Amino acid sequence: MTIFCDDRHKAGNAFEPAYKALAQTGALAERARAAWLRVKACDLCARYCHVDRIATTRGAVCRTGERAVVSSAGPHHGEEDCLRGTRGSGTIFFSFCNMRCVYCQNWEISWDGEGREVSTEELADIMLRLQAAGCHNINFVTPSHVVAQIIAAVDRAAAQGLSVPLVYNTGGYDSPEALALLDGVIDIYMPDMKYGDPEPGHRYSHVRDYVQVNQAAIREMYRQVGDLDIDKRGLARRGLLVRHLVLPNRIAGAAEGLRFIAEEISPDTYLNVMDQYRPCYRAGEYPELDRPITTREFHDVLELAELYGLRHVDYDRRLRRI
Repeated sequence: MTIFCDDRHKAGNAFEPAYKALAQTGALAERARAAWLRVKACDLCARYCHVDRIATTRGAVCRTGERAVVSSAGPHHGEEDCLRGTRGSGTIFFSFCNMRCVYCQNWEISWDGEGREVSTEELADIMLRLQAAGCHNINFVTPSHVVAQIIAAVDRAAAQGLSVPLVYNTGGYDSPEALALLDGVIDIYMPDMKYGDPEPGHRYSHVRDYVQVNQAAIREMYRQVGDLDIDKRGLARRGLLVRHLVLPNRIAGAAEGLRFIAEEISPDTYLNVMDQYRPCYRAGEYPELDRPITTREFHDVLELAELYGLRHVDYDRRLRRI
């Protein structure tokens, strides 16, 4: 098992985030206007609720209207090494979510919507403050339902000197319409690959077509940015990073998901296999979810990644091998 940080993927050339070129030509402002039009009959996530979110949030799963709701923002030192570096990843946690995971570890934010509404100007200012604090990137957490707000704020922030990579840290239930608007805006896509089987996606996250949507989204993200590029400091600057949270009783269908990544995306995909599952929120209502994962279950997924030839797998190496 190899950790993704080898010299083949390090580069010392000057790097400019993708959105800078769009901002300089005015194309980013055009994207922002196009995104706002879509909010009026919203298709900016794979729920396709088609609600006019400027007028109401009734009927919208995300319960978010014209303004994004932000729970918190600041340097985050718990992300992958290639994102957090020495000064942290500049995370902006958006409230609410387009998914309904019964085991959500941030349910106060994603289900209850703790946070406050922010204007485009305030969101741009948050990005600029995180950059000024030395953060290596701006990390949009749970962004799928606020794509229009993000693009508008990035356009404003870029005009005021924003110049660090943008990370799209998503549950992986993203529409092709949204991803088309983000093409050339986002530098690092970081989707979850929660399930390789549609049945648990329906049962535990209340989306019937998670696997179909997720795989299509990951294909498009990879088309836009390719394999993850790491600079000479060990920091990610462009590319795809996929996360997979190991669930108890092997209910996530990891085998099919990892096969998809290896055979249909790239064996060089940066994959983070995460072990931090614990029963949260409504997990106690589902006996198969109502316990932490075992060491054996975690290493089964690592062995699957090795079997399928995935070459760049990240995980907590402090975990005891069995």
